[in-house]
Amino acid sequence: MRAALERSWYRPGGAWILLKPLAWLFGWGVALRQMAYRRGWLQTERVAAPVLVVGNITVGGSGKTPLTLALVEKLKAKGRRVGVVSRGYGGHAAAYPARVTADSSPAVCGDEPLMIASVTGVPVVVDPRRPRGARWLVDQENVDIVIADDGLQHYALARDGEIAVTDGRRGLGNGWLLPAGPLREPQKRLSTVDLALTHGAGADFWLAPGAVHALVGDESHVLADFRGDTMHAVAGIGDPARFFAMLREAGLAVIEHAMPDHHIYEPDDILFDDSLPVLMTHKDAVKCAGFADAQHWYVSAELVFDPSAEARVDTLLERLCAHGRTQESPTP
Repeated sequence: MRAALERSWYRPGGAWILLKPLAWLFGWGVALRQMAYRRGWLQTERVAAPVLVVGNITVGGSGKTPLTLALVEKLKAKGRRVGVVSRGYGGHAAAYPARVTADSSPAVCGDEPLMIASVTGVPVVVDPRRPRGARWLVDQENVDIVIADDGLQHYALARDGEIAVTDGRRGLGNGWLLPAGPLREPQKRLSTVDLALTHGAGADFWLAPGAVHALVGDESHVLADFRGDTMHAVAGIGDPARFFAMLREAGLAVIEHAMPDHHIYEPDDILFDDSLPVLMTHKDAVKCAGFADAQHWYVSAELVFDPSAEARVDTLLERLCAHGRTQESPTP
């Protein structure tokens, strides 16, 4: 039911029309919450380092996490000690803040924070209370810039820069707020961020396929090595169709297995009654490594910037780096 409703957001007509009254109520709630933070009725907390928020105004995947990975690498190249704070969607830790390492369980920290920690090696912490998690990064890991992954609507954490990402293929759907459409906030929110970037072919940035890595052992290939082969393709991301299309463009014949975003995998989800290879995303692989075998591979992705967009990103990062560590303001 939920999947069918979400598909209707990106098609003319559909069941979402019946939900317009609920979308109006949701919009009033969003506006009231934003006003409460602007007027100080709800508390905003600042930490002693610049904070860059990466997020979107739609539900579902838009390329936020690959962009976060690219931003981390850019900041590392500038000599900054960067840390990432995330809500940890899908994970349930015994206590927060919860430090994430490459050996953490996705059941504890969620899939995206685990992938960020595994790929970048920077300090990553999950905490439903973002200010507490960000403060922990500054105090315990001595980071000098914090990236809040998927934090655009978490106004309790004061921020020094905002990047909003939109999926170029799906756009903003029907343009309605939840639950009639995919929007978390009205479209005009995009005009208030420092950078509004679009993800997709020919847009501000896109993802190119990288190496193909075995989940068991250390074997790797390039995607072209599989050209002409038939294989299973598993994707539990915001837009599985994008992953499947990338494989087909590389010349592979794929049997699609689309899973919900943040899907909690069981062995039967990736173990099929044949000997065909199974390809998945890195985000899926971190949750499947414990029961994978020699058939299972993940495709790494390399983010490519449009030169103009990259210049704007670099300018924002330079501004944030110039802030340096700030004196933490007292809690009101």
